[in-house]
Amino acid sequence: VAPAFVRLGSWIGGDRDGNPAVTAKVTAAAMTVQTEHVLLALEAGATRIGRALTVEAATTPPSPALRRRLAAAHARDPKGVDALSTRSADEPHRVFLLHVADRIHATRIGKRVLGYSSPAGLLEDLRAISSSLAASGASRLAFGELQNLIWQAETFGFHLAELEVRQHSTVHERALAEIGAGARRSDSTREVLKTLAAMSALQARFGGATCRRYVVSFARDAADVAAVYELAEHAAGDRLELDVVPLFETLEDLARATSVMDGMLKLSPVRRRLAKNGRRLEVMLGYSDSAKEAGPLSATLALHDAQAQLTAWAAKNRVRLVIFHGRGGALGRGGGPANRAVRAQAPGSVAGYFKVTEQGEVIFARYGNQSIARRHLEQVTSAVLEASAHRARTRDPAVQFGEVASRIGGASHTAYRKLVEAPGFDAWFAKVSPIEELGRLRIASRPTRRATGTSIDDLRAIPWVFAWSQMRLNLPAWYGIGSGLAAAPLADLRRAYAKWPLFNVMLDNAEMSLAKTDRRIAQRYLDLGDRPDLTAIVLTEYDRTLQRVLAVTGHTRLLEDRRVLSWAIELRNPYVDALSHLQLRALRALRNRKTPQRERERAERVFQLSVNGVAAGLQNTG
Repeated sequence: VAPAFVRLGSWIGGDRDGNPAVTAKVTAAAMTVQTEHVLLALEAGATRIGRALTVEAATTPPSPALRRRLAAAHARDPKGVDALSTRSADEPHRVFLLHVADRIHATRIGKRVLGYSSPAGLLEDLRAISSSLAASGASRLAFGELQNLIWQAETFGFHLAELEVRQHSTVHERALAEIGAGARRSDSTREVLKTLAAMSALQARFGGATCRRYVVSFARDAADVAAVYELAEHAAGDRLELDVVPLFETLEDLARATSVMDGMLKLSPVRRRLAKNGRRLEVMLGYSDSAKEAGPLSATLALHDAQAQLTAWAAKNRVRLVIFHGRGGALGRGGGPANRAVRAQAPGSVAGYFKVTEQGEVIFARYGNQSIARRHLEQVTSAVLEASAHRARTRDPAVQFGEVASRIGGASHTAYRKLVEAPGFDAWFAKVSPIEELGRLRIASRPTRRATGTSIDDLRAIPWVFAWSQMRLNLPAWYGIGSGLAAAPLADLRRAYAKWPLFNVMLDNAEMSLAKTDRRIAQRYLDLGDRPDLTAIVLTEYDRTLQRVLAVTGHTRLLEDRRVLSWAIELRNPYVDALSHLQLRALRALRNRKTPQRERERAERVFQLSVNGVAAGLQNTG
């Protein structure tokens, strides 16, 4: 029987980067909700299956191993097991499985004497029942609903999803400085220590897999990783089992990722973890901030290069590397079809493991319906297996098309930076987009900006992309691609499109974003900025990108080979168009100081509803 191979993680209640409302108490509360949910489900499953398991010992004799477990169960809870045996005379499999349900209940209410200390104990009991049934010829009972329960316990444990903590590297740096100087500890430093202590407490109660990973945003050197381990010693001594995951987000950080990993290998806590977990190490790559910094084409190539370098580094150092892809739902943040994205990774980087973030409305779109969720997971699993099987004998096409990649990446980066660094761009963006109005809505977990500044650099990637999508322009998903493609011969680009999965997926995603762009409505937003020069630059690049993408793909119109998607967009557009016009009217009312208060309140409501509607209609905005 194949073991469960999908594991879930969550940042809900764990991600405190830029959100001071996420405290140690919130983290503990989030895990309490998760454990209550999964333990209730496991208890209900064991009870339901146990009540239906009415095979008698005479026809389906228990194995010696199960008899020993029954004896241990009686010693542990004589009254409970006697009561079960009285109701289910001569049905040992049923008695033991119902005893397992009682133990899950005890675990849920915190009754440690009877409860399980870890999911491993539960799995041993469930597998013992399954093995006993199979050995006595009851294979359908062994590998039916009982096997589903085993898979559920393997997948979810006692925690449902591993709760991961994330914090910015500068927070740890300041905390260590305060502790080292013996200064009065700030609220921020105390909260970091409380968080690490809370992680230790959660592990003690629900197992090490409950809350073990600590992601460090904007990790720039090994010292950023070492800082978390040092703080963990202050908070929990050696009681916390911790995997610190560096997150590389900028082009500069991506380029030096392997040197940071070299430094990590020299850290004693990292070496101890490698010895314990089979030399498995995790690193996270950020798609959002790299794309916001460099544009979609240049960022895609930089991320691919980083993956290739990290894969080579892992092979050299005999490390089983897991690359955690911090992708958003939006095309400007690494979004798009997940199965094709897996196949486009650098050869060798998907070695049986693929970890990715799912967020925003993408969660509902992919998992809100059971049939769609199963189909999506099957597609991703298939892609991971295929990529893993081919990793040893596949030459990275990026090597063959290295010169083309260098030319288009450089030209694209130059065009993108020329736009965002243009004089007055920050103020212009604030006028043409609903970014300020979005910041006042209660629809996000964090402020729209990392600091109090008003520059584009201070703006977070999520609202940056979201604002452009609300404008119906989707600029972060395609800007600069046209200039990049113009820098290389068309014949070379067509060969790359045919033979290089990464390039193929990138252009197909750009084509999708262009199809979801409405030039006419977008221009109405751009006209709000009173900068015809910047408007002309943006629309010229749009036209250039549209022309070049069609030329490389060989299509006469957008999404020519994806008729279902094209039809779906055409079907939704009239409704989204109406919402966009309403949003523009609401923006004008909100920005007019002479608007009466009652009208302003109505405009705020219309704006909020239009934002929700446009996001739902366009999709790929999370």
